[in-house]
Amino acid sequence: MLSAYRVLDLTDDRANFAGLVLAQLGAEVILVDPPGGSAARARDLWHLAYNRGKRSVVAPDVAALARLAATADVVLDCGAFPGIGPDELAALRAANPALITVSVSPFGDEGPKAAWPATDLTIAAAGGQLALTGDDDRPPVRISIPQSWLHGASEAANAALIALHERARSGRGQHASVSCQQSMLQCTQMSMLSSLVGATLYQRCAGGIRIGPYRAQFVYPALDGSVSITFLFGRMIGPFTQRLMDWVHEEGHCSAEVRDLDWVDFFNLLFSGRLEPTVLADAVAAVGRLTATKTKAELVAGAKQRRLLLAPVATLADVVASEQLAARDYWDVLDGVRCPGPFAKLSATPLRRLGPPPALGEATVDGLVAERAAPQPGESTADADLPDGTATARRPLEGVKVLDLTWAIAGPMATRVLADWGATVVRIESERRPDIIRNAGPFLAGTPGGIEDTAQWHHPNAGKLSLTLNLSTPEGRDVIRDLVRWADVVIEAFTPKAMRNWGLGYDELAAINPSIIMVSTCLMGQSGPEKDFAGFGNLAGAVAGFYDVTGWPDRPPAGPFLAYTDYTSPRLTLAALLAALDHRRRTGQGQYIDFSQAEAALHFLSPGLLAASRDGVLLSRRGNDDDVFAPHGVFPCTGQDRWIAIACTDDATRAVLAGMVGVDVGALDDAAVAAWTVDQDAEALQARLVAAGVAAHQVQNAEECAADPQLAHRRHFRRVPHPVHGEVWVEGPHFLFSRSPGGPAWGGPTMGQHNEDVLNGILGYDADRVADLVIADAIA
Repeated sequence: MLSAYRVLDLTDDRANFAGLVLAQLGAEVILVDPPGGSAARARDLWHLAYNRGKRSVVAPDVAALARLAATADVVLDCGAFPGIGPDELAALRAANPALITVSVSPFGDEGPKAAWPATDLTIAAAGGQLALTGDDDRPPVRISIPQSWLHGASEAANAALIALHERARSGRGQHASVSCQQSMLQCTQMSMLSSLVGATLYQRCAGGIRIGPYRAQFVYPALDGSVSITFLFGRMIGPFTQRLMDWVHEEGHCSAEVRDLDWVDFFNLLFSGRLEPTVLADAVAAVGRLTATKTKAELVAGAKQRRLLLAPVATLADVVASEQLAARDYWDVLDGVRCPGPFAKLSATPLRRLGPPPALGEATVDGLVAERAAPQPGESTADADLPDGTATARRPLEGVKVLDLTWAIAGPMATRVLADWGATVVRIESERRPDIIRNAGPFLAGTPGGIEDTAQWHHPNAGKLSLTLNLSTPEGRDVIRDLVRWADVVIEAFTPKAMRNWGLGYDELAAINPSIIMVSTCLMGQSGPEKDFAGFGNLAGAVAGFYDVTGWPDRPPAGPFLAYTDYTSPRLTLAALLAALDHRRRTGQGQYIDFSQAEAALHFLSPGLLAASRDGVLLSRRGNDDDVFAPHGVFPCTGQDRWIAIACTDDATRAVLAGMVGVDVGALDDAAVAAWTVDQDAEALQARLVAAGVAAHQVQNAEECAADPQLAHRRHFRRVPHPVHGEVWVEGPHFLFSRSPGGPAWGGPTMGQHNEDVLNGILGYDADRVADLVIADAIA
């Protein structure tokens, strides 16, 4: 798909993932090493995980790099290559005006924290995710396979693809700045908006989450491990919970009174005071008593029979041995080692099967320069006359038309990014079955908690048009067909076969619009023995291995906060979709994208999966310990649940920290650091440590994030128009461009807010046609 593009990868193990994504999509990705090679090559599992399929060249100096950049379309940077910073990247763009540069950094290129030292742990602390993960009687805990830089790197791939789309119109490159802190905020599922909207803050607890006196539990014991259950309520999930409680009662673990509670309206009963919080605790305990009597296999079999939202907590070895992944031919196999393979299945342009990582300096600067002339981006417009860094009024994805049939988090977060950067996104809803997140907090203070009152809806659906359709009617499906004629992209998140059963499968849609790109996103993909496995990102996170690698080694898995694969999936959904759009622009060819959220998420665990496959080593949860850095942990400070993350990255920072703590370097361990921090203010201590060059950050929940000056500098939290509330809070983009504007235009729309705009404006229906739809119950 992207074979027309050359990408220079100046990153190290922190952000090599960005280049891997582009390599799978077909780009020529050249890993540029300094003389002697990057020190990151010594981390061989990470090198194997994220540098497969690339070429390698040694650039002896910045001048040699500049020669290479004159032939490149994209340069990826994370501050790893000696002598390259923002000024040098700007000089590369000045010499090659078509060049796109993308920098991945902890906090972004500019702002009060731009120069702060940082690691995976301290970025997770800054981004809110750490505060929500772990046991409430121990320090917050990170996912044991580092994630923060991977989230930023995946955003970098998307930033490059969006900038390439814009360059096709303007003829000019530009710079993109990715903040890993902002990327990690996606892993908090809008909970960092809580203080801004006046909602109760979320608090961590093992295997679940606490909101005030209420504890939602997602991890339960089994005889041979643990399982994850979506034990929640409402019109969509309540029936699943009712079937679960029927089973709990049949096995003698709860009373008939508990079984017969209103599990659809349960949260409203709790929050209104008509039920005591102990009722929820008693129900959770009853479920735990059931699961503790059975193996994971028995529980999974029972869940399939009873149609429950349950999944086993898989180890990384279980993942490597997965029958579902084998049936879908997922793995890239290198010398018998199973490496995570294509993150999506594309019908016309399958993702590349990647070979081994390159040996150091397999190519030469002279040879690579001779292979390729300077890029010729094609069309040029008035924007081409703007100096680098001068903003244009046009958003980069203006003109892209998207029909959005997704729901919950994973799909809507992907289409939200498209809307941020200018695409017209028509979001299909139904009053008969409101999206589950319309009934989930954080709710706006002073509101009844209705479907228009939650930040959980306002944020992922910001900037979209809402059209209500009843797809169970033939007339409603006819409207979909008309929208397909208009659209460039259709994205849906129903269970496999649902669209085909409606006569809206890819073959039918391609007959209407041969150039349509259709994306189907679901937990396990459209094929394989587990294709019908339905649920949410907590279940995919369990079967993909994230739960087993999060928590403390002496306790059951804590699991990451909520629906973790809903936070990884949007980035790679976008990458596949944007690359397909690029391919269509050059060839006119549409195609079908089968996106498995679990498969894509495995790239975020690649080093652990490779350890299991290649070395027979099972990585599991290990608290906050690290392979390289020490001391490395989360330490108590004064105040209620106040913590600071500290990481010493080398001998120099260990010596500095030992001096501050007042112990010899040999006596510097986590216990000594904790005894020193316990009586100190987290924010003040953070400032002292950073000033001394030690990576540190207070652990931030919603209140601290709302007051964070770096997030304010990047305009992460924004008030946008809303027809009911005047204005609502949403989060902004995680990357910024030097020329192209972006961001949310309005908050998540009210139900059917744009029916007239879509039916009359986009589709051109007259009043009689709309009246016929209303009579047919299609607009509902």
